[in-house]
Amino acid sequence: MLNIKPLKLSGNWAEGFALDIHTLSSEFLGYDDFDHPVFSTKYTEIGEVLYRLKSKSDKSVISEILDTASSFLKDTWKIAGELNFIIPVPPSNTARKFQPVVELAKGLGGRLTIPVVMDALRKIKKTPQLKGVVDYSERMRILQGAFTVTESLTRGKRILLFDDLYRSGATLGIITQTLMEQGKTDRVYVLCLTKTRSKS
Repeated sequence: MLNIKPLKLSGNWAEGFALDIHTLSSEFLGYDDFDHPVFSTKYTEIGEVLYRLKSKSDKSVISEILDTASSFLKDTWKIAGELNFIIPVPPSNTARKFQPVVELAKGLGGRLTIPVVMDALRKIKKTPQLKGVVDYSERMRILQGAFTVTESLTRGKRILLFDDLYRSGATLGIITQTLMEQGKTDRVYVLCLTKTRSKS
């Protein structure tokens, strides 16, 4: 089990949490031989294993992440019993063969015996990477109409929306709005593994 310090996430969802911040500090060291900036970064425990999974494809950390997240949902937050299913946030990099968020959502569903539904939410509009877009309202404008929901699957349901990293909350906000308005969902909860220290 990883040591975590859960943080409440405010938004248009019923309730949301990130299990911890992603990085503790990041110090600029200079530039490498290819003129790329180099940083010395200190991570939280869950930030470190998530970095290893996403950047180094180290799948040995998956079990530890799932132990921590499932324990939080069941024993701390205590909402596991009222969830109808889990929806992973659709990946922004669809070219990637291994999708960490999707695989972690499936693993979490398996641990908690909660179905993971992949076809209730679909991304229907190509959007640019939002890392470079600092303004929240601009992010929201870019994401407007980017998702669609299958109402027959979501109507009246209590759903956990799952993602790995919370930055500004714009994507989660648009998806929650779509689930509530188009999908007639009863309640949306949000769980992110980590949260950036800033919104950019």
